[in-house]
Amino acid sequence: MPPQSNQTIEAAYFARNPKSHALYQRALEGIPRGVTHDVRYLEPFPLYMEEASGSRKTTVDGQELIDYAMGHGALLFGHGRSEIVEAVAEQARRGTHYGAGHELEIAWSERIRALVPSIERVEFTASGTEATMLGMRIARAHTGRPRVMKFAGHFHGWHDYAVAGGRPPFDTSHYPGVPQQALDTVVVAWPDDIDFITHQLEQGDIAAVIVEPSGASWSAMPLSDDFLRQIRRLTEQTGTVLIFDEVISGFRWAPGGKQEACGVIPDMTALAKIVAGGLPGGAIGGRADIMGVLEFRDAAWNREKKIIHPGTFNASPLSAAAGVACLTLAEAPAVQAHAAEMAKRIRTGFNEVIVRQDIPGFVWGESSTFHIMLGQSCTNQRGDDLHLPEGVAPEVLRVGVSGRLGYALHLGMSLEGVALFQEGGMPSAAHTIEDVYRTIEAFDTTLRRMKTEGLFNEA
Repeated sequence: MPPQSNQTIEAAYFARNPKSHALYQRALEGIPRGVTHDVRYLEPFPLYMEEASGSRKTTVDGQELIDYAMGHGALLFGHGRSEIVEAVAEQARRGTHYGAGHELEIAWSERIRALVPSIERVEFTASGTEATMLGMRIARAHTGRPRVMKFAGHFHGWHDYAVAGGRPPFDTSHYPGVPQQALDTVVVAWPDDIDFITHQLEQGDIAAVIVEPSGASWSAMPLSDDFLRQIRRLTEQTGTVLIFDEVISGFRWAPGGKQEACGVIPDMTALAKIVAGGLPGGAIGGRADIMGVLEFRDAAWNREKKIIHPGTFNASPLSAAAGVACLTLAEAPAVQAHAAEMAKRIRTGFNEVIVRQDIPGFVWGESSTFHIMLGQSCTNQRGDDLHLPEGVAPEVLRVGVSGRLGYALHLGMSLEGVALFQEGGMPSAAHTIEDVYRTIEAFDTTLRRMKTEGLFNEA
């Protein structure tokens, strides 16, 4: 049933998606919060999908959506890219899990090492959270130091050593279920406070600095390349391991990730999402001497120095097959260039709509990403492509559009045939100019409906 012009956005959403509504009610009976990932939570209920192909996915209610969630950023080539699907299907016929080594895991490691400048040796995990957790442990074991520094707003997974400073308020010490002893080993810094960062590193007890080199939340809070170079110098001077969390930026900013794009080479790199071609999988890699703490040597070393690292699905044959196929495609810079061009056109088009409709807001981002803010303006909004919004508090950028405006935007865009991811998105190599034009039209229509409902008067 198409949305009716005399209905509110929320009422039209209910009318358009009865099967999704029913599935959500069913999910609430057995799944806490009704969803299996916090980001998928949406009021009044999320949409459920039935199939996907290329840049589109289809809901259980039969609506086709231009997709910008793209597997939470894992699908650089869109849904169902034939080379990846065929590689996984072929491997599935040969075996899904050997409980032993296989040639594909070696080939996967070789593709990663060939593309990512910092990686001499690589260890596989089952997720990005596991990759950063293992990376921190490796750094602590390598240096003999207990603490790790991270930056306000940067997300490195949900494990105990990553949650501090992840979301506003960044200075809170309350994280349910996380022991204070774990939080005490993490130093949260602001990227613009070089004096604090320098002082902390000079104490000599910080094993690693971990950072999203794209800036927090895939460039929601952008970082300058000069800052990355400064952090690189400080970590080298103090013998601190520098870890780039390229779970999202890896293979997206360039074939070799953000580190290739900016020319700053860390000691270690955490990867997931694109690295596994859309299947579960992650990796942590870096200098051979640092990664050496994983090696088997003599009995004394193995007992006292070696880091243990099992994992039933580390480099699973299916994930390895997808990863090899995906990274073989990703080595062509034209892939990243196309996705980035689609994002740039969306950022520009959305900003033109915002200025034309005289709505407080702006859209920004880097590479093949875009973020949306509504209800608040920046000082350098001119209605074109925007990378660094000025005059807006960093904690506001980290959250982006939220509350009633965020829900209305999400619902309204879906009614117009567009699926967003956290009120922003990541175009893929499968997106087309036609997709972009339709997306901008959807944004224009949705903002007009939101204005008609008086939502910006309440913001």
